[in-house]
Amino acid sequence: MEAQAKTKSNASIELNGSFENDILSGLTASPKRLSSVYFYDEKGSQIFEEICDLDEYYLTRKETEILERSSHEIIDAMSMNTHLVELGSGSSRKTRILLEAALAQFTETRYSPIDVSAEILEESANKLLKLYPDLKIETVADLYEVGLEKLLQNDQSPDCIMWLGSSIGNLTRQEATLFMYKVRQELGHEDSFLLGVDLRKRAAILEPAYDDAKGVTAAFNLNLLTRINRELGGEFKLDKFQHTAVYNDTEGRIEMYLISLEDQEVWIERLSQAITFVKDEKVLTEYSYKYSQTEIESLAELSGFRLENQWFDENHWFSLNLFKPNMQVKLQ
Repeated sequence: MEAQAKTKSNASIELNGSFENDILSGLTASPKRLSSVYFYDEKGSQIFEEICDLDEYYLTRKETEILERSSHEIIDAMSMNTHLVELGSGSSRKTRILLEAALAQFTETRYSPIDVSAEILEESANKLLKLYPDLKIETVADLYEVGLEKLLQNDQSPDCIMWLGSSIGNLTRQEATLFMYKVRQELGHEDSFLLGVDLRKRAAILEPAYDDAKGVTAAFNLNLLTRINRELGGEFKLDKFQHTAVYNDTEGRIEMYLISLEDQEVWIERLSQAITFVKDEKVLTEYSYKYSQTEIESLAELSGFRLENQWFDENHWFSLNLFKPNMQVKLQ
């Protein structure tokens, strides 16, 4: 990697151990569940980039619309020379819009993407450095909490934690509050948190975004089984499972499943175990929670933030939310 881009990576050992343990506990639970964090191996990350270009997947277009219209206003709301730290950066395609605004307004722009995929980080960092030679990049290949601790512990500049997309929706509302609260504990009065939040809307809009006509989201979901086969010696046959996504209006969330199409047993060598499935049994692979305005405000308040500003697309389908630490709240 070029001189200005520094990389910290010790994720592989931790993630591999977690993967094996989580697959065992998830597939032996009742009901069965696989964590959505494991979607993003190298192949899964590539498929997700395809998802972002789908007609049905409105989220990327709507967030991009907000960024293109409001990036300078968003950067203006931060302290001068704020260190931009991004969670789950992927290819950093949308982030470039914010980086260009920061480069135009700050005297120095530092960008630190955190992602579990070291390969994606290195590729995107090299591309960014070619486009923006004045940008200072430090990549961290690790879990979010670990990466944030590494970046923030000795950082004296203002920081903005950026979590674009709608990944917070993969957490339950309680988990989202706890995660935000933990981040809040690391931040000072000049810091901020820029959060992408998908808004509640009709199932007719939501469900196709997670179950598209071309089957790209199905391939993304099924890639979890391919990963188990490759890394853990699994014997999953993909044609014996079906992807589905449904909107639970009561809970305000998309629920994504893999469904066993027949009674079957699947041997997983690294687990030394056969996993039994009955016909039509569902394996939960992802929740994607959607938020109302009240729920966004509640998330901020419960996690020790205040909602400083918001930006929406013209349809009001998606939102970018700038949280600032509520210094009047005493953290435990």
